[in-house]
Amino acid sequence: MQVQEDKPYDDINITPMLDLAYVLLVIFIIMTTASVQGVKVDLPHGSSTQSLAVPKTKVISVSNSGQIFMDAIPLSIGELETKLRDAMAVTPDLPVVLKGDRQVQYEKIMTVLDLCGRIGLKSIGLASQHIAGS
Repeated sequence: MQVQEDKPYDDINITPMLDLAYVLLVIFIIMTTASVQGVKVDLPHGSSTQSLAVPKTKVISVSNSGQIFMDAIPLSIGELETKLRDAMAVTPDLPVVLKGDRQVQYEKIMTVLDLCGRIGLKSIGLASQHIAGS
């Protein structure tokens, strides 16, 4: 049996194409999970009111341990004041939504609210969960 070496190669190697598909799948999974903002807090339940969140809203979260976060970045109260002042320099009527875990001490929430009032924030919303059927 003689092998023809001049014959064109008819098979297509799909391994590089599969490698690319897997890389794109991994990138998609990472980007969709990274786009979720905020820190998971157990919100108290409220009435069926409209959400106050708008695209440029800053979200301040207080976890059940009392740790303060702004847009999922852990901050001290002094760092929070600096970040809010910087954001207000760009957007004077900056809206803020405060998400406090139902287990957090009320004093931590009041500290954040006092800070917001002291630096002159006028649009402050408190987040709660909506219970279906109420």
